[in-house]
Amino acid sequence: MKKWCLAILAVCILTGCGVQTQDEEKVSDLAFTVLDPELVPEELRNVLEEKKITPFKVTYEDEGDLYICVGYGEQQTSGYSIVVEDLYLTSNAVYVDTELIGPGKGEETAAATTCPYIVLKLEQTEQPVVFK
Repeated sequence: MKKWCLAILAVCILTGCGVQTQDEEKVSDLAFTVLDPELVPEELRNVLEEKKITPFKVTYEDEGDLYICVGYGEQQTSGYSIVVEDLYLTSNAVYVDTELIGPGKGEETAAATTCPYIVLKLEQTEQPVVFK
């Protein structure tokens, strides 16, 4: 094969020829509610119980609602919280960005294993969810 053919093939492989790009331009912010664990649908709650010891990202749809769940796995102490940095709609997806916040300096914590996770409830959409 000629060198120029190999070069073109390499460029196509490295640049992902034919792969659709995601449009991350925000169309609108999305309203959501952070759910207490006891308000999570039972079927989803069972899934989260199984997954919570390792990091996870899960979506669940039920009766017109979309649940976006993000877990950060086992932590060695208490005092962790999760912040929703962004949750918005683009022309082709719902984007969600969360961050795990550790205990603050001087904050009293218990030396017990915890498994922080967050469940966001919002109106169901036809768009797929992209975790950032």
